[in-house]
Amino acid sequence: MTDRSCLSIILAAGEGTRMKSAKPKVLHEIAGLPMVAHVAAAARNAGGGDIAIVIGHGADEVRKAAGGFDPAPEIFVQEQRLGTAHAVLAARQAIEPGYDDVLVMFGDTPLIEAAPLLAARKKLAEGAAVVVVGFRPQNPAGYGRLIEENGRLVAIREDKDASEAEKKIGFCNGGLMAISGRHALSLLERVGNNNAKGEYYLTDIVEIATGDGLDVVATEASAESVLGINNRAELAEAEAIWQRRRRHQVMLSGVTLIAPETIYFSHDTEIGQDSLVEPNVWFGPAVRVSSGVTIHAFSHIEGATIATGSQVGPYARLRPGADLHEKAKVGNFCEVKNAAIQKGAKVNHLTYIGDARVGAGANIGAGTITCNYDGFGKHFTDIGAGAFVGSNSSLVAPVTLGDGAYIASGSVITENVEGEALAFGRARQKTIPGKGRELRERFAAAAAAKKKSVSET
Repeated sequence: MTDRSCLSIILAAGEGTRMKSAKPKVLHEIAGLPMVAHVAAAARNAGGGDIAIVIGHGADEVRKAAGGFDPAPEIFVQEQRLGTAHAVLAARQAIEPGYDDVLVMFGDTPLIEAAPLLAARKKLAEGAAVVVVGFRPQNPAGYGRLIEENGRLVAIREDKDASEAEKKIGFCNGGLMAISGRHALSLLERVGNNNAKGEYYLTDIVEIATGDGLDVVATEASAESVLGINNRAELAEAEAIWQRRRRHQVMLSGVTLIAPETIYFSHDTEIGQDSLVEPNVWFGPAVRVSSGVTIHAFSHIEGATIATGSQVGPYARLRPGADLHEKAKVGNFCEVKNAAIQKGAKVNHLTYIGDARVGAGANIGAGTITCNYDGFGKHFTDIGAGAFVGSNSSLVAPVTLGDGAYIASGSVITENVEGEALAFGRARQKTIPGKGRELRERFAAAAAAKKKSVSET
């Protein structure tokens, strides 16, 4: 089918008021990606390189989001909501140039994958004029039934119109359809609105095509693949299904997930084989993890790159721009943002590194922070290779520590430190013999007097 042209039309005009949200329904996210973008990705993976999106409610927001898709789809607006066939015809301009195949999909079915779309396209290539993607729910009540005779689909009967015999049919309409491009406009233009709602239903083209003597068939997808989202509960259900699928893929690719059900991936997470992920780790968008990496428990990672052999966590946070080079280590209760931790460098405990470079083999002591923000702008800290920064140090940016520099614990560093130098940035210690006992006695007497005063009142 690689030589067959294909147009994918995604209907995204529904308001989805049951989402209880000002945001258009199709822009609600699964794994950090709008639902409509998941559908577009499935279409692209099924060879539907040209994509048209029909939008209605929240048109400007959907148009803006769709501009970030690759490739950017053509956008059409359904000014009046007069049914699914009417929505498809809103994209008439996209259909008219002529395609071998036209896929019609819905923007609120984010779990659809390429396989059932490819199966439908295969039927078109074999001569079918219309292919309906069906599924078999546990309870078919409420769904349109697919009526078949001699291997051909002759009608789609809505539940309320179905006879008792038809209601026993378990094969139901999944909403997705593939139409021969040669017949698409002719079929769509003959859909009428002689129904209770006065709308133009896409499903009517099944009987129109059958009446023309054209082949109409059904293919089957899993129930979860065609799951439509109408409220937040269904959104959460779809998220859970997507995560389960992704965890399975990741483990089959050679990654160990100790407690898979506690790991959350984003749509674009990449993680290399022989990596180990401990429980309760969250991957936000734009995370790239190489092979042989260990992510310890309760870590939160987004917008980060982690090279081979590195270790993260437990309880670490890597924010956008964190770049861990080979065998780097970011340990417990550490945060890294927009900073390179170069080969073999260690940021082990209770530390914040932001807008910085930590050179190869450098060691950052517990409680160290880069003071990168002055209330108006961000400034850079450059820590050289092999440098040693003692615990509880503050590096006030902009500042540079040369290769092999040594920073004494408890220092506040405000000036550059040359390579191999030792820098102190703290007040001189003063010890007064006996003063500790004097202070304890004074504080104890004050506490006793206060307690006596309270009891007398």
